[in-house]
Amino acid sequence: MRPTKRRNLIFMISDGFGIASETMAREYVQTTNNYPLEWASTLDDLLVGTTCTHSSNSLVTDSAAGATAFSCAQKTYNGAVGVNHERKPCGTILEAAKLAGYMTGLVSTSRITHATPGSFAAHVVHRDMEDLIAQHMVSSNSSLGPAPVVDLMMGGGRCYFAPQPPNEAAGNPTKSCRSDELDLWQFAQQKYGYTAVSTRKQFDDLKATDKLPLLGLFTDSHMSYEIDRDAAEEPSLTEMTQKALDMLHTATTAHNTSAVPGFFIMIEGARIDMAAHDNDPASHLHDIIEYWNAVTAVRRFIDTHPDTLMIGTSDHETGGLTLGFDPEYVWHPNVLSPVKSSAETICSEIRPLSKDHRALVNMVTTKVLPKLLGITNATREEINGIVDGAGGSSKACKHAVGHVVSDRAHLGWTTGGHTGADVGLYAYGAGSSGIRGNKDNTHVGQLLADFLDVNPESVTPMLAHLKTVQDDFDETATDEKTGKTVRV
Repeated sequence: MRPTKRRNLIFMISDGFGIASETMAREYVQTTNNYPLEWASTLDDLLVGTTCTHSSNSLVTDSAAGATAFSCAQKTYNGAVGVNHERKPCGTILEAAKLAGYMTGLVSTSRITHATPGSFAAHVVHRDMEDLIAQHMVSSNSSLGPAPVVDLMMGGGRCYFAPQPPNEAAGNPTKSCRSDELDLWQFAQQKYGYTAVSTRKQFDDLKATDKLPLLGLFTDSHMSYEIDRDAAEEPSLTEMTQKALDMLHTATTAHNTSAVPGFFIMIEGARIDMAAHDNDPASHLHDIIEYWNAVTAVRRFIDTHPDTLMIGTSDHETGGLTLGFDPEYVWHPNVLSPVKSSAETICSEIRPLSKDHRALVNMVTTKVLPKLLGITNATREEINGIVDGAGGSSKACKHAVGHVVSDRAHLGWTTGGHTGADVGLYAYGAGSSGIRGNKDNTHVGQLLADFLDVNPESVTPMLAHLKTVQDDFDETATDEKTGKTVRV
């Protein structure tokens, strides 16, 4: 049954973003711009409550279970992508929206096959099965109709759509993360008519009137942290958000209103979480501010399209961030201002030098500390901390870099993982006045379904045949270029 009233739903997920992170970013902007203490971010006046985040098997969720709680409005175990606690596929809000006639979209700064976006359009028993997630995302479920379930995808993760070995033809991804020879990049275009774009120029050339479906993947893996992003190479989260909204709005209004009732899109600021895993405060900050910019773009869209609702929240908090630590009641936002690079990028440069102690120390003292972190008076302890971290694991290195900055700023981290803390719940636009209070993450999922007047559970029986384990996925097709029979 198709909804009788036109509506659009924009669901925004700020992965790993807790209340303390919002405070940190707000106070940084206040302090560095000499704004009054009453200044508020674009999110602050949209705060309507909080979200509880636990999964079915832990009080501390992961992103897969957290996103599935939103997409299916059901609790599930950590690691589950679009499946319930019994490891069976559960219908998602995106699939229910598609079945009801809405157009659908996913935008993320992670790999598009990562746990959060994957949980809206795929069904696998573990989040690491990104080969299979990619196949689900660009295939149709015959029970839902012949068209692919996602009309628009933008983000990173080209490598999970490229065959092993990669197809060197022009325009194809040049790196593969797959374990098989399936060329999903070509498959999506040839079987389902996707327009596939992978460069900044191709992104810029996209017009609101261009035909969907669209597969836009701009990096092999995750997109860059905002602090590292080369604007000539990668679009920002805000730019992808604006382009996606324009294209979905045009595509839905180009049809008879009764035929296409609107659109559903999930937009994720994914790297907020990853910076918190690294205990990297400057990268965390810059991705939060960019997420704010995307929220501002969404608010502007809603102001001119009042049939649209935005709901925003986080799947969980990451890092256990604290502002200030004993014995002083103070933190120093200005310490974050001169940081020019993420801990991830810094460690990619210094870890290869770990066996050449002299070269490593020289790199840390002449480039990393003064030029990339803005620290010109480093202590021997700070130098040794980064040098020692570079000789350890990638995580140890990133934590060593992040903690030098954090300690100077008086920012604390209790973990390199997730916490069970509640997170903020935000809403704006049509129907937002009725959203108030503390909500379980499954209740947030139900709010999404209620607004679109769809029922994800009605989709679940249609997914019973779907294979959720890679070795059992046996649907096949013939690759038009090679003539080989491959799984799809």
